[in-house]
Order: sequence, then C-alpha cells, then structure tokens
Amino acid sequence: MNYFKDGLVWLNDPLNWTNPGGLLDRLGEHLEITFWAVLIGCLIGLPLGIWLGHRGRGGGVVVTVANLTRALPTLALLTILPLTPIGFGKLPVIIALAIFAIPPLLANAYTGLRSVDPETKEAAIGMGLSGGQLLRRVELPLAVPYLASGLRTAAVQVVATATLATFVNGGGLGQIITAGFGLGINVGGNQIVAGGIAVVLLALLVEAVFAGVERLVTPRPLRTVRRRRVARPVGTT
Repeated sequence: MNYFKDGLVWLNDPLNWTNPGGLLDRLGEHLEITFWAVLIGCLIGLPLGIWLGHRGRGGGVVVTVANLTRALPTLALLTILPLTPIGFGKLPVIIALAIFAIPPLLANAYTGLRSVDPETKEAAIGMGLSGGQLLRRVELPLAVPYLASGLRTAAVQVVATATLATFVNGGGLGQIITAGFGLGINVGGNQIVAGGIAVVLLALLVEAVFAGVERLVTPRPLRTVRRRRVARPVGTT
C-alpha cells in the first residue's frame, strides 16, 4: 500500500475535517495547548533572561537552567504529571510543554541583552539615562530580534512536541495518529500518515509566520549587519 498517497486522500475528505473529533477539532486543541504553553514559557523565560542580561550576571544560571530543562524528557513529564493531583487532560500537557519552551526563550533573551554594544550603553548612561531607561530605550529595542528568534524556536518546538498530548488524553493532532494505530496499520495507516502530515505542515506554517514576524521586528540597520556577516567569508576579519 502507498500510505503517503492514502494519507493525502484521507486529508482530502471533508468529513475527516468536520466530523466531531475530526481534524478541525484536533487542530483547535493543538493550537490551544501550544498557545498556553508558549505564553507561560514567555512569562517565565523572558523576564528572567532580560533581568539577568541587563544585570550582566547570571550567565552560568542561564546555561544551567537551559540545560536542565532540555534534559527533562517531555514524555517523562507527561507520564509523571498525570499521577499527581494535576490529573489527566490539557493541564499537564501545558505545564510540560511550558517547561520545554523556557530554554530558548531564556537563552535568547539573555544573549540579546548581552549582545548590546557596551559603548552604546556607556553613551546612553553618559546622557543621563537611568538603569530602567537604559533597559527600555536601548537594550530591549536592540535585543528584539533575539527575543523574536527565541519565541520562534519555542513555538515550533512546542507545536511539534504537543503531538504527545494524546498519551495523557490531552487532545491535539496526536489523537488522529493514535486513533489510526488503534485501527491497525492495514486499516488506519492512511490516518496515521495524515496525522503526521498535518503536524509537519502546522510546524512549517508556524515557522514561516514567526520567521516573518522576526524579520518585521528586526530594525533595517540590523538586517543589513546580519546580511554582511553572512556574506563575509569564514576566516576574514
């Protein structure tokens, strides 16, 4: 059997989209899980990274926290959290994915603040800017491309990993895949492939959208600098 072709046929059937528990319902659940997980990750990772980057300290803390959270297997968290008072459903999935989203947000926020030219900061301080004004008017605007890049990475990672929500009855596009496995590979192979294609396409769409946002929020002079760095041969000065 050509499962890929059959998967495309399955996706082309309107009933598979509109029936209860179909692709539209599962897509909505997937996006809801992703939104809340990334939002919580932003509320934790971005302020911490910005604060540490502004202070110019805590690089070791950022590396340690990022490595620890990366080392935590998401599937293991999804297995453990439902056994706590949190229970099954979307909440343990959102918590696990929020933990997964923190490292790129934290690391990029810290790197963005630390990448601001020290001479630029000294000039701003010399003009009488306070620490808070320096952060708001100089450091954050120049760090916006890094913040957007961290958000882009976190969103794509969470979209792809949210497929595991099906293991704790959390919904999402993973339900399409597991339902196909429940039918058996000979009967549900097309549905399994269709679910996988849907996840891949959603991840690519999120990547494209956030790449566009990242470009829009990057000031034009910084875009020029980045292009020059890319065009410069390796090893030149």
